[in-house]
Amino acid sequence: MVGEGGLVDVLVADDEPPALAELVAFLRRDARIGEVHAAANGAEALRIIELHRVAGAFLDIHMPGLSGFALARALAATDTPPAVVFVTADDAGALQAFDVQAVDYVLKPVRAERLSRAVDRVMDAASRTPAAADAGETIPVTVGQTVRLIRRGDVRWVHAQGDYSRLWTAGGGHLVRTPISELEERWSDAGFVRVHRSYLVHRDAVVELRLGGSAPTVVLAEIELPVSRRLAASVREILARSGG
Repeated sequence: MVGEGGLVDVLVADDEPPALAELVAFLRRDARIGEVHAAANGAEALRIIELHRVAGAFLDIHMPGLSGFALARALAATDTPPAVVFVTADDAGALQAFDVQAVDYVLKPVRAERLSRAVDRVMDAASRTPAAADAGETIPVTVGQTVRLIRRGDVRWVHAQGDYSRLWTAGGGHLVRTPISELEERWSDAGFVRVHRSYLVHRDAVVELRLGGSAPTVVLAEIELPVSRRLAASVREILARSGG
């Protein structure tokens, strides 16, 4: 939903007038943003969506009546759902943001450079083709004192660590409170293959499969991971079908 001149229109919803005005001002200074539609609550935001198509929705979480999460679910049910960014003082809502497929989670007080990165994610979502949209599932991870949402499509391999999993991207590893068995089930249709009780890999990241010798392995550009002998045949079949 990138408009003429490469600009995107966005919606902002926040029930606190100073916060709403500040966020609108920040976004209007961004050269990539076209029109900014402001709403003081969720109901008003829905009325705006009925009249205007937007590529991104920047939502507060705690609003009277319709919460930001409820609003995000309503927006997801529209014909052209916008990419959702939560802008909030609530640092405990990132897991729920993951559930409603938000592309980013920005903590107040808002900094211009942090909001610019959120706009990057909205622009990326707006320019993706429908076939690539599935790679946009997001996972909240903690980096220092901030919460960041990373795209499933950026994950190359997963390492089980007890009831947690470490997701490895080109930018490094991120620990999430989700067991690898749950990720295996949820991500199997997205190209992730269980190669070992401790490892899940994306088939597109595989460079080579080595099944000879005493220790079968799967080779990625950055690492070589073990392959369970019990899983070796199914791993070979899956990779062969995908051209890996």
